[in-house]
Amino acid sequence: MRLGVLDVGSNTVHLLVVDAHPGARPLPAHSHKAELRLAELLDARGAIAPAGVERLIGTVRDALHAAEDKGCEEVLPFATSAVREATNADDVLARVKKDTGVDLQVLTGEEEARLTFLAARRWFGWSAGKLLLLDIGGGSLEVAYGIDEDPDAAVSLPLGAGRLTAGWLPGDPPDTEDVKALRRHVRAQIARTVGEFSRFGKPDHVVATSKTFKQLARIAGAPGSGEGLYVERLLTRASLEEWVPRLAAMSGGERATLPGVSEGRAAQLLAGALVAEGAMDLLGVDQLEICPWALREGVILRRLDHLPEVPAGA
Repeated sequence: MRLGVLDVGSNTVHLLVVDAHPGARPLPAHSHKAELRLAELLDARGAIAPAGVERLIGTVRDALHAAEDKGCEEVLPFATSAVREATNADDVLARVKKDTGVDLQVLTGEEEARLTFLAARRWFGWSAGKLLLLDIGGGSLEVAYGIDEDPDAAVSLPLGAGRLTAGWLPGDPPDTEDVKALRRHVRAQIARTVGEFSRFGKPDHVVATSKTFKQLARIAGAPGSGEGLYVERLLTRASLEEWVPRLAAMSGGERATLPGVSEGRAAQLLAGALVAEGAMDLLGVDQLEICPWALREGVILRRLDHLPEVPAGA
């Protein structure tokens, strides 16, 4: 069957269309993406401003048209931290449903972590052993750990690259003191959760998902997307420690010239690097591997797990 997953995130609204059935790897058929930056469209009260709501509705409509054009039998719509934490979230969800017919399901931070972990586990398989997963989105950082498909521990912290850039790094390039203050804030937040994971022992494999980690690995020398999905892409803490001060000295425009860094994400890259470096340091990670699958694939895999099996020969 052809499924669409509509991800209303803090940075983008992304429709991923896949051909899938239980027991098989979902095959991407189409991708429709629009940069909305909901995390940056909050007013002083923490509400999504009217203009932001209108843009969201228009973007969801466009995604639905794309899903229809591509023949999706079902669309799985969900929203993450930007909508979840907006003070007017209920009103926004009601408007979206009224104007588009889409009933956005708001994932909790823990659900985000668990579904992303499922995707990583399916990608790397049981031979990867105990997995530690890191994911940096626009609004939050997810960390999960476990040996099965459902992690033993999963947390979400308000340390997304977009959120932190908007709240802590107003300059371009940022002021040195602002960078230092953000570094302290990030590490203090992460340190509160370290004990939840260290009690399970050392992971066998550490993996990371999200655009932020992919871009950091790319500027540190990992193969580009043109090399395909199955090429190993690694990121070391040592390389991050070298890149953080270099990114801090650059403007957003200068970061956008780096390999693999998009103009739309360049401004957020420093905040993302500070979170990545802090998480790897405090969790004792020297090296991690980039996983091509993330939250959207986790949502699809969970849906497929709940489809009835088709009898042989049917």
